[in-house]
Amino acid sequence: MKEKKDKKISPKQVAAMICIVLLVGMYVATLIVALLDFPGWDRLFQACLVATIGLPILLWIYIWLYKQIKERKEEKEENR
Repeated sequence: MKEKKDKKISPKQVAAMICIVLLVGMYVATLIVALLDFPGWDRLFQACLVATIGLPILLWIYIWLYKQIKERKEEKEENR
């Protein structure tokens, strides 16, 4: 029989899930803003589009920084 392994959710996975939820929210908000006509809709629409591009970039930077910090921490522990 196979034993169930404890699956831990890594910070990278949490960040990716949050980014996915935010992107879906931004897509819905962009659609709603595009369909409705109210004052300031053009600025809100632009903000949604910028966030759609910016969130994945920020997620990539977060994952890259997390990897760098984790590698430094492991390197320090090996040198002790």
